[in-house]
Amino acid sequence: MRKYRLKSALCMLMVSALLLTGCGGSGNNSQSAVPEASEESKEANVDLEETDGKNTTEAEDSAEEENAKENESLRFAPEWTKDAVIYEVNVRQYTEEGTFAAFSEHLQEIKDMGINTIWFMPIHPISETNRAGTLGSYYSITDYKEINPEFGTKEDFKAVVDKAHEMGFHVMMDWVANHTGWDCPWITEHPDWYTQVNGEIISPEGMGWPDVADLNYDNVDMRKEMIACMQYWVEEFDIDGYRCDYANGVPKTFWEAARNGLYKIKPVYMLAEDDKALSLLDEAFDVNYNWPLYDTLIAVAKDSKPAERIQLYIPDKYPEGTYALNFLDNHDKNSYEHTIMEGIGKDAIPAMFALIYTIPGVPLVYTGDEIGLDHSIEFMEKDPIDWNSSDVSYREVLAALGAIRSRNTALYSGNYGGGIEYYNTGNKNVFCYSREKDGNTVKCVLNLSKREQTVDVSSIFEGTETVVLHGQGSEVLDIEEHAISEEKLSGEITLNPWEFWIAIEDR
Repeated sequence: MRKYRLKSALCMLMVSALLLTGCGGSGNNSQSAVPEASEESKEANVDLEETDGKNTTEAEDSAEEENAKENESLRFAPEWTKDAVIYEVNVRQYTEEGTFAAFSEHLQEIKDMGINTIWFMPIHPISETNRAGTLGSYYSITDYKEINPEFGTKEDFKAVVDKAHEMGFHVMMDWVANHTGWDCPWITEHPDWYTQVNGEIISPEGMGWPDVADLNYDNVDMRKEMIACMQYWVEEFDIDGYRCDYANGVPKTFWEAARNGLYKIKPVYMLAEDDKALSLLDEAFDVNYNWPLYDTLIAVAKDSKPAERIQLYIPDKYPEGTYALNFLDNHDKNSYEHTIMEGIGKDAIPAMFALIYTIPGVPLVYTGDEIGLDHSIEFMEKDPIDWNSSDVSYREVLAALGAIRSRNTALYSGNYGGGIEYYNTGNKNVFCYSREKDGNTVKCVLNLSKREQTVDVSSIFEGTETVVLHGQGSEVLDIEEHAISEEKLSGEITLNPWEFWIAIEDR
């Protein structure tokens, strides 16, 4: 088991002014045009445990001890994840064509923003039975080993993955293990692989998803096939990790067995769409969603909470080596609640990005965030992004933040990086903190409000630090192609609305 530790080492007392979340013919989204998964990979270990409403079988009792021993060597995320910055790709809407081939032409633009990790939303065929909308939801999967023909072929997907790898990216896939679409061959070939009521297969209860059928994790054969499907993409396409949809809707022991099965091929990065079941990070996942932080950042941006509240939602106790995904936007929020412009606001976006790039965790950028896309992207229809629709671009600030993150070990994720120390300067709207690792210290001062703020930074800066990024509102200052500025910070300073400073010191 992972050991717990405080990641917010040196955190000051929280007082009134704190300153600165089968496959083959039967399974969820998949296709088949490349070799079948090997028989060896299909013999993945399977552990079973009851978690969040999913049933279990007695098989877990005999598997748990063996699995725990094997897990001892699988505890930490691959080293390449230490400075990961994840970009969520909505292939359908990224280009007019909505294909892998068209998207691949934009990889250099993404790399130029300092992004080094690509996450593809589900790429599998979408069921037509009970389909929602014209094109259907990516999360209603027909076959876990196939490719959605809307996006291209397996050869096209292999080409974009290979190109991304050649350019230095790592590639993650979205995995939907809780349910399949109604056209999945498993429905007719293995009805016992699904949850049934009065002999009828049902949709996940209480979720409002009539376009999908709920999988039955009592069934050991289904679990093995699901793991074999996950192994298939790692073996045949060299996938580097998975973002796992509705992770707490599936038994924890399944995810632990899946991680074991995947690690037989190579170390993979595992991201759980969950913020409730911290135990998922014990053995199965490296990262989970920081929903509470997201909600707080929205509240701060809308001036309904002071910046001091943010400290409460930067996790300070996680299983050792694990951490949170920090974001300002994602496909769910954009399509169903509000755009990044509506949620955060034009002038606040750079400061908020500066925050999520420098606090503990890994930052996420969603398709369109780089231009502050003020359009809720359709989920079930064709709705390509108009990349000329915005009068602002955040590409430069993202590139600067990516460079700062990669060059400073203090900002690395998990055990690779440093803890966080908060500074109480008496101003609840200015968030001040530092992170340190192996003599490398990064110090941040952010006015996270729409009003001018005055703050004394004497307790933070010694005059020996070097400013590496300074931003104000939607304008980014003092980047100079990410070179180091000679400007110094000391004493009492006045910050304009959404103005921020990032400085470093090496000893």
